[in-house]
Amino acid sequence: MSAPITRVVIAGGGSAGWMSAAALAQTLRGTGIAIDLVESDEIGTVGVGEATIPPIRLFNQTLGIDEAEFVKATQGTFKLGIEFVDWAARGTRYLHPFGRHGDDFGTVAFHHHWLAQRALGDETPLAHYCLATQAALQGRFAPPPAGATKASVWSTFSHAYHFDAGLYAAFLRRRAETQGVTRHEGRIERAERDPETGNLRELVLADGRRLPGDLFVDCTGFAALLLGKALGVGYEDWSAWLPCDRALAVPTAPAGPPLPYTRATARSAGWQWRIPLQHRLGNGLVFASAFQDEDAARAELLDHLEAAPTAEPRLLRFTTGRRTQAWSHNVVSIGLASGFLEPLESTSLHLVQTGIMRLVSLFPGRDMDPHTRAEYNRAVAAEWDAVRDFLVLHYATTARDDTPFWRHCRTIALPDTLAARIDLFRSSGRVIERDSPVFSRDSWLSVLLGQGIEPQGFDPLAHALPAPERARILRAMHAVIAQTAGTMARHEDTLSRHFRAAG
Repeated sequence: MSAPITRVVIAGGGSAGWMSAAALAQTLRGTGIAIDLVESDEIGTVGVGEATIPPIRLFNQTLGIDEAEFVKATQGTFKLGIEFVDWAARGTRYLHPFGRHGDDFGTVAFHHHWLAQRALGDETPLAHYCLATQAALQGRFAPPPAGATKASVWSTFSHAYHFDAGLYAAFLRRRAETQGVTRHEGRIERAERDPETGNLRELVLADGRRLPGDLFVDCTGFAALLLGKALGVGYEDWSAWLPCDRALAVPTAPAGPPLPYTRATARSAGWQWRIPLQHRLGNGLVFASAFQDEDAARAELLDHLEAAPTAEPRLLRFTTGRRTQAWSHNVVSIGLASGFLEPLESTSLHLVQTGIMRLVSLFPGRDMDPHTRAEYNRAVAAEWDAVRDFLVLHYATTARDDTPFWRHCRTIALPDTLAARIDLFRSSGRVIERDSPVFSRDSWLSVLLGQGIEPQGFDPLAHALPAPERARILRAMHAVIAQTAGTMARHEDTLSRHFRAAG
């Protein structure tokens, strides 16, 4: 049996570092394992305001975080989905909501009943059967009522958050330090390896201090100082599928009541994000430098702001892709040290979260069992590949041909895994659910239909239910969803009553 680990060293702070520290402090309580985190105030973090997806709630709950305390501390707002404007074609828009469309009944998934009814002439949009969509489009949000059962319409509803990433990191730092995490201020000069095993032995800081450890967590962002620089783990470049390689981020003053959803608007050579927080509006432009220079991108971003900027736009350069291994020797990479996927579907912090929780579930002994590492790397690769496919879906299925960038997107050769999903959906209305650990059937359904991919058929077992009975059930679901959404409080009222930050 392997000797137990006695010390974990986390390299880097920010959201990834302090999420790692807080989660490890919570789950390793009572083990006697020491946790050190080293970060430098000289080095900035990438986070400029984050949008998330619903599993962040499970992460916070695992840490014992109260939702109201968290939302107040991070100047947060609630998020019911992502609206995509001008993606399928100019003038189009659709919402990728959180939660389900309708509820399954009979022997087939709900959307097959909807497709069967549509074939008979029913023109009710699928979005009318989603509580999250209907609430979002009306600017409403309310937490599910106490006592809501799995049989109620609330069981189809889910939510995430928008929040200030810097405030979230500070919030988690306070919790982690009270649970015994030791923070070291300093810049990492180098990492020293054991000449026999190749494992990292210690970090050497610029002032000469040394931080030894048994397990190292690389949260050093794009620099990947431990996994990339010290261990030389390679990087898979996904630019052929996802051509955007730059982002400009700029905050503005709030622009009206905060909407309970993120907006992603397609622009001439990429897309613009809009993330409403309590105290400001987060904005940014993701673009492809091969089709738009930085000055033109900056002008395009500033031209489409809804309020005056409160800082100068900040430029980020990146190459989309991931490390060939997320765990090598005794180093596990988390966040940007693992790779980068543009924030189109708000997966950045989710990939941090799942990386951490996999590490917890596969926590090693000092021997760094290679089979454990292999399983970690397999799961991480599958998740990143699934997110990649989901992002490519938005670009490669566009009908736009009004700019060189969008004409290029229409020529993107699909990953085989994505091509199989599209072909199956187009032919039969079926959605592949295997190998998609991040996005549910309803997520794929929303974007496939939103991007204009129309199924030519549906599950024939839908015919097992007589059409009049199917129509009655659909009408009843539609009515309950419309009534429930219409009685929710306005999003800004919910914030003001229960979640408004002090001051």
